[in-house]
Amino acid sequence: MTRPLPVGVIGVGMLGWHHARHLMSMPEADLVGVYDIRPARAQQVAQALGTRACSTREELLDRAAAVTIAVPTPVHAEVGLAALEAGRPVLMEKPLAATLEQADALVDTAARRSLLLQVGHIERFNRAIRAAEPYLDRPSFIEGERLAPYQPRGTDVPVVLDLMVHDLDLILHLAGGAAAVDVRANGAAVLSGLLDVVHARVEFANGLVASVTASRIARERIRRLRVYQEEGYLSLDLATGRGEFLRLRNRWAPGEVRELEDVAERIPLEAPPADALRLELASFIRSVRGDHDAVVAGHEGRAAVALALQVADAVHLASLPSPPEL
Repeated sequence: MTRPLPVGVIGVGMLGWHHARHLMSMPEADLVGVYDIRPARAQQVAQALGTRACSTREELLDRAAAVTIAVPTPVHAEVGLAALEAGRPVLMEKPLAATLEQADALVDTAARRSLLLQVGHIERFNRAIRAAEPYLDRPSFIEGERLAPYQPRGTDVPVVLDLMVHDLDLILHLAGGAAAVDVRANGAAVLSGLLDVVHARVEFANGLVASVTASRIARERIRRLRVYQEEGYLSLDLATGRGEFLRLRNRWAPGEVRELEDVAERIPLEAPPADALRLELASFIRSVRGDHDAVVAGHEGRAAVALALQVADAVHLASLPSPPEL
């Protein structure tokens, strides 16, 4: 029987706490310790889970064979580079980094040290996405909508890196590696001093067009993705993990159509229920062991950061005054 992998968690705020509690209960993992810049918080989590609160980041890296990192985005690069230089595979919470230069440094260091760098784009493990995968076939248009009420956490970066990056990663995945050739966007900084609401239109080299909206000042939570392709469309509720595929029926005649059901059959999209974060952590451990490639590798996380920053740049460009007419 394979021995559990010694894993540590760096940063045990709200999200890091969930990393730690899952790892503590997973038979394939041995949670050897946690570290947080706030010693009292690390001690609180360690006592609750029956693990060790490390007094320094170096102590945790010495004890762990791999680490998950759930610190604020502006210090992703600093903490991630320290872990990689210590020879530890890393699962970095999304986004990979706050800037493209930092993302490149993480990806390059992982490659130089021949280490796994996985990025925590958890929506790849969403039940609705898992159920939709067998039906996806060269999408031509994608609509994404991700709205959330305001909360201070995450407002140290613009909403494109806080929320929209989830959908941008999914869209890049569905684009099959095609490059974004045109990015247009509008948005506003309302409460945080950084972009809080953004709408973007992205066109890819293969003809796919995506329209995506993200807001962290909404009154309700919405996480939806609609994917249109030649034989129908998929409607995915990422919040509930449910969805459906409306697939075009064969040999239907326009003159005979009275209702949508005459044209398309409804196929419920179902996948086994499972906690997405637990699936992500289990996937990370298997990847560290070499059982399969990372579901979201470092270069994919880098691509999501690059596109998010392109969207932010497009917002700023759209807000510039038009040049005077000659």
